[in-house]
Amino acid sequence: MSIDRLQQTIAPAREQVVTHPLYNALQSPADVKLFMEHHIFAVWDFMSLLKALQRELTCVTLPWVPKGAPNTRYLINEIVAGEESDVDEDGNRCSHFELYLRAMEQAGANTAPMLNILEAISAGKKIEQILVDSELPVSIKGFLDFTFNVIASGKPHVMAAVFTFGREDLIPDMFHELVKDLNHKFPGTLSIFTYYLERHIEVDGGHHGQLALEMVKELCGDDQSKWAEATAASVAALEWRAKLWSGVLAEKNKISLPDFWKFQTIAYLCNPLQHKGIQIKRWCGSSVGRAMD
Repeated sequence: MSIDRLQQTIAPAREQVVTHPLYNALQSPADVKLFMEHHIFAVWDFMSLLKALQRELTCVTLPWVPKGAPNTRYLINEIVAGEESDVDEDGNRCSHFELYLRAMEQAGANTAPMLNILEAISAGKKIEQILVDSELPVSIKGFLDFTFNVIASGKPHVMAAVFTFGREDLIPDMFHELVKDLNHKFPGTLSIFTYYLERHIEVDGGHHGQLALEMVKELCGDDQSKWAEATAASVAALEWRAKLWSGVLAEKNKISLPDFWKFQTIAYLCNPLQHKGIQIKRWCGSSVGRAMD
């Protein structure tokens, strides 16, 4: 298998994300705020996945010893530097996550759910228990749980695939144009978010995107089982991104998630899935029933 074959296999799942009806439904600053209140969790777990890759592929313990292939070390360290220490609209150093929080504050979006998770982690709580205890929508819980179970798998090639093919270039150009138009109509509310989107297009759509592809190729090598696992995990990541978007749309329309979506989600969360040799644990907390009400 190759990168080209992997991309062909995941193309239908990717198409469901980039053509999701959510984008056409977002037409006002209030809609964009709602989007941001869900999307911030994808930005955060993206950073967690990135740091997990750095931990697996480079030496982050003392005393230092060489670890992994030099090319892979270079790739991941360069991506980390760009994502964790980029520049904001004024040229000041900040992570993309911190930039996004500032964009939310400017737009008047609610940052409390995200900040509450960070506070719980700082207090020593495990992410698994935080998700069970939280009142986050089930779409966000499932999305986060999938990512952290990928991390817990300890398989760098799987992590790299999810990082590469479930990343932020999934947001289509049409949404970017909508945000720019709203920022023009409502000055001072979405300028930081506009910059964030432009920066991601510049960084992820170019150099970092190519580095990530090289990383997947390096980690899978000639091992067909690794390519199969990387492909299966990429499809699952895209499916969860589509479900995250469906959660935004359901909240915007003030409706419960469709019954088929509920049953599909419960089955996915509560049962291990075997697919082409990869098994990723699913989250099944006591809060699932409450979240589905």
